Amino acid sequence: MGGLIVQVEPPDVAAGFRDAAAPARRFAEDGYLGEQVGGLIVQVEPPDVAAGFLSYRQGQYGGRAPYWEIGIVLLPEWRGRGLGWRAQALLCDYLFSHTPAQRIQAGTHAENGAEQRSLERAGFQLEGVLRACEFRAGAWRDGWLYSRLRDDPSPL
Repeated sequence: MGGLIVQVEPPDVAAGFRDAAAPARRFAEDGYLGEQVGGLIVQVEPPDVAAGFLSYRQGQYGGRAPYWEIGIVLLPEWRGRGLGWRAQALLCDYLFSHTPAQRIQAGTHAENGAEQRSLERAGFQLEGVLRACEFRAGAWRDGWLYSRLRDDPSPL
């Protein structure tokens, strides 16, 4: 598995129109390595190419309980090669090593079996279904919520 490199956030066409200049402003501000939200490129070495994008965002439960929410998208030609679970596991290990968060969570869609398997291999456990949590492609969709806690063993 290669290193992780900073890059701009990919467009989310399902979410509708957005400010086209926002990614450039954000990159100029902090290179997408913010203390509470950011993104990383999944890079494969060799041939030193970008294979996908990881994101992280901090949230809080109960006022003082910070957690991280992570997400990943891989380019089609890199899917099914074991990169996704490794990248997510590496990001979790990094966040647990460098922040006091007890919890990292990730969501996926009911129909995304590949990401469900990837999260489980990265040490996440399914917590439950979030009913009608996302409006996408003209309909309300359920989401599946996974978590990994600080005390859960790392798969790496």
